[in-house]
Amino acid sequence: MATPYPTDSAPQTPPPLTAEQLVALREQERKQKQMMAGIIAIIVLLVALLGVAIYFLLQPTTPTDKIRDVFIIVVALETLVIGVALIVLVVQLASLINLLQNEVRPILQATSETVNNLRGTAEFLGENVVEPVIKLNGYLAGLKRMLELLGVKPK
Repeated sequence: MATPYPTDSAPQTPPPLTAEQLVALREQERKQKQMMAGIIAIIVLLVALLGVAIYFLLQPTTPTDKIRDVFIIVVALETLVIGVALIVLVVQLASLINLLQNEVRPILQATSETVNNLRGTAEFLGENVVEPVIKLNGYLAGLKRMLELLGVKPK
């Protein structure tokens, strides 16, 4: 027995990709592989440099005071960069707050007002249109039944 409605249980297969889409997909995969290879190479290089640095720092003739001074300078520069990043973050946060207060809040207020208007309209229509129609249908059904019982109108 055939169902009048098609069933959606069969999975939908996407349309086949065109040649240009296949080329673009392969190019994207190639770029991702190159990026991963680059990241892995950088991590391996940093680990190797760390190992070499540790080896040379463990030598008894290493001038650790100069290395310490350079490290302090690098940490100070890093602190400056982090400070600039925090300033940018605060500015972006202020921009987001401004957006929420001046654009999103009025949209939400207008939406709330529209919903309240729709609620009032629905109540008005329910009271002034739907209820009288229902009452009229009830009276007409009663009148029809009364006429049927009196034999004026056949069943």
